[in-house]
Amino acid sequence: MSTTLKPAAPSRPVRPEAVKPARLPRASRRTQARRSLRRHWQLYLLVIVPLAYFVIFKYIPIANAVIAFKNYSPVKGPWGSEWVGFRNFELFFANPVFWTLVKNTFILAAYTVLASFPIPIILAIALNEIRNGRFKKTVQLVTYAPYFISTVVVVSMTILVLSPRLGFVNDAIGLFGVPAVDFLGNPDYFRHIYVWSDVWQTTGYSAVIYLAALAGIDPALHESAKIDGASRLQRIWHVDLPGIMPTAVIILVLGVGNIMSIGFEKAFLLQNPLNLAQSEIIATYVYKTGLLNADFSMATAIGLFNSVINLFLLLGVNFAAKRITGNGLWS
Repeated sequence: MSTTLKPAAPSRPVRPEAVKPARLPRASRRTQARRSLRRHWQLYLLVIVPLAYFVIFKYIPIANAVIAFKNYSPVKGPWGSEWVGFRNFELFFANPVFWTLVKNTFILAAYTVLASFPIPIILAIALNEIRNGRFKKTVQLVTYAPYFISTVVVVSMTILVLSPRLGFVNDAIGLFGVPAVDFLGNPDYFRHIYVWSDVWQTTGYSAVIYLAALAGIDPALHESAKIDGASRLQRIWHVDLPGIMPTAVIILVLGVGNIMSIGFEKAFLLQNPLNLAQSEIIATYVYKTGLLNADFSMATAIGLFNSVINLFLLLGVNFAAKRITGNGLWS
């Protein structure tokens, strides 16, 4: 009686990602940690200072956010004050200025992000294409220097330039027969003044990040594109822009994540009773509520609400960027 042997079924290949590395015993992990600490102790020593900064000034103060849920009394302290739950949040949401504050903050921050995001990229690409070293350094100096001017000085310069009586802007338009315009007193001009003065101040500094990303692009890609007959604009579009895309996506995600945390200083310094309809944002309202009116619980509740909105915006935009481009904060 003869038997026929069936050939064995071919084994299915095992995907590398399906093989999970075996976890080391706890003792082995401790041994590796001690060995790494002895070998790289200088690097761990450098990390201590920034880590201590974040722990002392960022994480420990988070515990005091509990006063947003209390009727805070400086005498009783944050832990001895009366617990009121979400009453401070309910009062803020019921306040007639709530939607005005949210609208002003969101529009101003979104305008700032949209205006300040592409201009440094354009400047960095233009500087990267310049071959005249002296001209390139001059442009970098002129665009980079405003970043080191304090916000108070920038606002003072802006007020002087746009002054109805002393500003050269009104003197210039007066040559064409246009009457003097009170730019700082008209609420419709506030956002444009805020955003473009900020763009002027930060564009050069932001372009440095993109210049560093452009320096990391392999020159062989440009050489190959030249051999294929690509023009300069084609090389910028197909080589430079894809090369800096991961950096641009991360900066955009961080910018959108802070979209509700618009700077307090410049908005407060440019603010006056005439443009209050568009210059009153959450940051200035928190200052007036917490420090001027001494309502610390309400100010903390507003600040906590602002931070939660920023957190959800950051996570949402990072998720969308990761799905669309494959790049995000946490790769």
